[in-house]
Amino acid sequence: MAHEQIASAEAPTSADGRRERPTSPGGVALCAACHRIGNCRLGFLTEVLEQDGSVTTELVCDESYEGGPGVAHGGWTAGALDELVGHVVLQHQKLSVTGKLTVSFLRPVPINRPLRATARRVREDDGRWFVHAEIALAATGTVLATAEGEMVLREWKHFAKFQEWLAGEDATS
Repeated sequence: MAHEQIASAEAPTSADGRRERPTSPGGVALCAACHRIGNCRLGFLTEVLEQDGSVTTELVCDESYEGGPGVAHGGWTAGALDELVGHVVLQHQKLSVTGKLTVSFLRPVPINRPLRATARRVREDDGRWFVHAEIALAATGTVLATAEGEMVLREWKHFAKFQEWLAGEDATS
C-alpha cells in the first residue's frame, strides 16, 4: 500500500469489501513509514486480536533505542505504548488518532529481551475509545510500564483532510 493510498480519502479495501491495512509477516499493523521497510521499527514482532477484543503483541526493544546502560529509552517505551493503544482500534477496522496518553514507568525496560504487551478497550464514549496498555517481561509477566490512552475516532479521509489543511498553511507562509 503506497503512502498516497494511506493518505487517500477512502480506506483501501479488499475484494470482499473489508478494510485493508498493511501488516508485517507477524500480523503487526504497520504505519506508513514501517510499511516502506516491511516491519515495525519499534520492534513489534507479532500481533493478535484476541477473542475478548484485546490485542497481544510480542516485541523487543533493540539497542538502537537504549537510554541508560541495558535499558530502553523512555521515549521508546512511550512510543511503543502509544502504538499499542492505537492498534486496539486498528484491529477493529477503525481509524483513530491519539488524543491523550498517560504513561506510567514502573520498572526499567530491558533492551534485547522478549517483551509481551497487551492493550484493551476499557470503554467507548462520544467517538473516543479509552484504552489501557501494558508492557511486561515475556518470561515472568512482570509489568514494566502502563498507559492510559484516549483515542479519537476519525473517518478514513482524515489524512487527506490534513494534507489539504497543510497545503493551505503552506500557501499563507
